[in-house]
Amino acid sequence: MEALTPEGWVLAVIAAAAIGLAKGGLALIAVIAVPILSLVMSPVQAAGLLLPVYIVSDLGGLLVYRRHVDWSVLNSAMPGAVAGVGIGWATAHLVPVWGVTLIVGLIGSVFALNALRPRPAPAARPVSRRRGNSWGILAGYTSFVSHSGGPPWQIYAQPLRLPSLVFAGTTTWFFAVVNWIKLVPYAALGQLSPQNLTIAAVLMPVALVSVWAGLALVRVIPQALFYRLITWGLLLVSVRLVWQGLAEGGLAG
Repeated sequence: MEALTPEGWVLAVIAAAAIGLAKGGLALIAVIAVPILSLVMSPVQAAGLLLPVYIVSDLGGLLVYRRHVDWSVLNSAMPGAVAGVGIGWATAHLVPVWGVTLIVGLIGSVFALNALRPRPAPAARPVSRRRGNSWGILAGYTSFVSHSGGPPWQIYAQPLRLPSLVFAGTTTWFFAVVNWIKLVPYAALGQLSPQNLTIAAVLMPVALVSVWAGLALVRVIPQALFYRLITWGLLLVSVRLVWQGLAEGGLAG
């Protein structure tokens, strides 16, 4: 990997800030981190560089949300997520990244469009190990490939209608565990190079400050508005992922 250009550093700082804001509770914003950094490097390199930033941001998020987590939701999805990471590692050299990106974008777009349809607010769904592990597998797999596990996780977790802080905290805990698990396969695949780790160390303070900025925003946003905002965020990010997948697969234009 070549040294980052000034433009690359600007994009890297934006990506780190997005990661921190997401860990502070603004779910899904972090999904744009790898696509943004992929403008100046390959998605694989971007994912490797950003994983340490995710992990340090997770520590800040875990501190902030140590009392705001629904363990039943976490336990219902975590076994599937671990399996998803394992599948990603086992198939790392077989499945094109653009294909995964496209699938994640399509799933997230359909869910968000359905959620935004005018209709009475649906009743909260109960926690389900079957649904949790099914979406957990996809969340773990796509998180392994490109740190884009947010849409599958949200498809499972958002209909549970958790309080805003509990939703944000449970999401933070879920991906904190997933990211720690990813360290082993990422290291085995050579994605944690000394240069990547050096750049990541520079970006970590940006991400940590952004964690507290995200928390401050979550505390003042009404719950109904919070869910609407993250649904619109999911739609925008998912459309971006669809376009990116089509472009990388040579299917656009």
